Amino acid sequence: MAHKYLVTGAAGFIGSFVVNYLLNRGDYVVGIDNINDYYDVRLKYARLQQAGIEKSKIEWHKKAQSSTYSNYEFIRMNLEDKDELNELCKDNSFDAIINLAAQAGVRYSIENPDAYVQSNVVGFLNILEVCRAFHVKHLVYASSSSVYGMNESMPFSVKQNVDHPVSLYAATKKSNELMAHAYSHLYKIPTSSLRFFTVYGPWGRPDMAYYLFAEAIREDRPIKVFNHGRLKRDFTYIDDIVNGIINVLDNPAQPNVEWNGKFPDPSSSTAPFRVYNIGNNEPIELMEFIETIGEAMGKKPKMIMMDMQPGDVLATWADIDDLINNFNYKPKTSIKEGISLFTEWYKAYARP
Repeated sequence: MAHKYLVTGAAGFIGSFVVNYLLNRGDYVVGIDNINDYYDVRLKYARLQQAGIEKSKIEWHKKAQSSTYSNYEFIRMNLEDKDELNELCKDNSFDAIINLAAQAGVRYSIENPDAYVQSNVVGFLNILEVCRAFHVKHLVYASSSSVYGMNESMPFSVKQNVDHPVSLYAATKKSNELMAHAYSHLYKIPTSSLRFFTVYGPWGRPDMAYYLFAEAIREDRPIKVFNHGRLKRDFTYIDDIVNGIINVLDNPAQPNVEWNGKFPDPSSSTAPFRVYNIGNNEPIELMEFIETIGEAMGKKPKMIMMDMQPGDVLATWADIDDLINNFNYKPKTSIKEGISLFTEWYKAYARP
């Protein structure tokens, strides 16, 4: 049976892929995005075009109907636009909300903290409020591997404490999980947090490292390699991320009936609340990752070794046991295959 979903961040990297997946399986989708200029808006409009949303039809707070999918409408809107968001949810009976809208970027949060609080905290509160007011059956929302902060216990597990973030971005994502738990407890709203681990692939964000690496290699510029290359990341291909999101979306959070309060599990609760890691479960050395991009681009990368950057962490590694045990989830895309697919797209479509 087809469902109706609100997807926020619909012009974003992950959001656009989720929208297309839901549309192709026959669900009804309303997408919203403010199309801000944190990075090149031409890429955001191009993603929307992929789903039949024409740039010429996009206006603030007005519906744009897809020319490709009869089951898709898009509205340009901020999460902070509380009245408009309320009207939208009042006019539509959404089965679930998939909140992928956020001000992204760890380093940018050091320079522009207010943007993160407005979008990631105030905006998220507005999402929780419409879930409460209009009886939304499930809220799935983007968290981040950055919440693990100073934690050095590998792999990162949702059972671990995450009370020591090292960036404001991470702190806002942790606050989302705390706010969601309060609403799950008070109003019995099923909420599922998804901690994404370094997502990459075609149509990706130009501010992400792999995109910047490809750009530098193409233009014969040296790549800035932070912490002298002594970093590891759990790079996860976009299709594997979407697969994890859909598994969680289709299985709303349930109360943990075995949770007795004596041995609290941060990833679940007596409320209908869950936290999941979505990653590749196989961290890759940064130098190997850069070399793989170079091979796919057909050029040897030039590099400048740099010190560690504020807000960065040495390594990320996702423990995905809960996804495996609950949904038989398994990432399918190797780094070599994923980078090949990304660079193929990059060469054809990336901005000059």
